[in-house]
Amino acid sequence: MKNHFISAIISIIILCIVIFAVSLYFIYNSQLIGLVILGLGVLCLVSLLPFRISINTIWPDIVFGIIDNGILVILSIFGGEIAGVVGAVIGGAVGNSITDGIAGIFEGFVAEKMRKKNISAERTMLGSAVGKMAGCLLGAGLVLIIANLFNF
Repeated sequence: MKNHFISAIISIIILCIVIFAVSLYFIYNSQLIGLVILGLGVLCLVSLLPFRISINTIWPDIVFGIIDNGILVILSIFGGEIAGVVGAVIGGAVGNSITDGIAGIFEGFVAEKMRKKNISAERTMLGSAVGKMAGCLLGAGLVLIIANLFNF
């Protein structure tokens, strides 16, 4: 158990550093940032390969993250358009509260559906953490790509 905890912590810290550094590098490139963030979500999923964690087992976490951050980014964009930085922060904070509840419903729904089909959705520290990280990045990336298409 202790080795799993340490390897999970190390993996998450490395992913966080890479995600932060890459995001910081591309932060002012509004044309690419959506694709970059989407790519970081895929990187998170690829990082699970050495640990033999199947995407099927973390699908509820991915769905949670996609819905959670997808809606959060939409509300942050609107908040930023309406009231600048403060509006984006309020949109993000309120959006996070709302989206956690909404995404939790879908996460539970997917988990129940998988259980009914006898598909294992065994939760592990690393799988849940990376699944939610990947989903959040995928959701944010998709919304930013769409927002860029509409010149937001």
